[in-house]
Amino acid sequence: MATDFRLGVDLGGTKIEMLALDATGRELLRRRVPTPAADYRATLSAVAALVRAAETELGGSGTVGIGTPGAISRLSGRIKNANSTCLNGQALKQDIEALLGREVRIANDANCFALSEAIDGAGCGARVVFGVILGTGVGAGVVVERQVLVGPNAIAGEWGHNPLPLPQGNDLPLPACYCGRRGCIETYLSGPGLAAQHLAVTGRSLTPPEICAAAEGGDARADSVLAQYEVRLARSLGQVINILDPDVIVLGGGLSNIERFYDSVPRLWSAYVFSDGVSTRFERNRHGDAGGVRGAAWLW
Repeated sequence: MATDFRLGVDLGGTKIEMLALDATGRELLRRRVPTPAADYRATLSAVAALVRAAETELGGSGTVGIGTPGAISRLSGRIKNANSTCLNGQALKQDIEALLGREVRIANDANCFALSEAIDGAGCGARVVFGVILGTGVGAGVVVERQVLVGPNAIAGEWGHNPLPLPQGNDLPLPACYCGRRGCIETYLSGPGLAAQHLAVTGRSLTPPEICAAAEGGDARADSVLAQYEVRLARSLGQVINILDPDVIVLGGGLSNIERFYDSVPRLWSAYVFSDGVSTRFERNRHGDAGGVRGAAWLW
């Protein structure tokens, strides 16, 4: 039986995706099923079924890595901070290992995204990679020399739940965040945060792609909303550069498709970085929405 492939599982709120990679990173197969709604036991069964079906098809037994929307608590060994709330408080690692009869490696989905881009993506060859997800939420992961940095509290890279740096008049009042704090970066830089800012400025409810289309069509107010977002992103990433000084910052999530960011943000962040020059690269992801599942496979 062959054992020279890696299986990655992305355990999302609406879908569970599984990918098999060979030793060189070549995709062997990909499968996707809906995530059972708010049903932990059914979710475990769905993951195990995907793994077994893939191994039957490939004729071997692969390593298994899983990306989750939360993290494993260092205190309890159970999942914490997951927006798929049925996972919180569950012994996911132990339970899935019992079903599959082998060790399984689990990491936060943003960490998996960063790892994928560090291994063979936009951060390939870089020593320190900061991978950012700007989507429904805001997350990030840190990879140093192709290894995910987790930290003693399992929160390394939890950039979205730091306060927005240098709040200005148009950043006030500080918006409430689901984590219980106010003014978190996520409340400003997530897709819903961008949409909320556009609604506040224009009175029109548009999605981020619609805001971009309006700006490109000459809508000055939509353009001003994006310009304000870019300044906030530059301030927030400038703080990361001051602390971590990464070789490259790779952008993922739905808002990574906004092309103007890659020119504007590096021009703006110099004002917030404690250096006479900024050599950090700012790159769009190479693997798109497959990044998380690829990173899960690369946990081995």
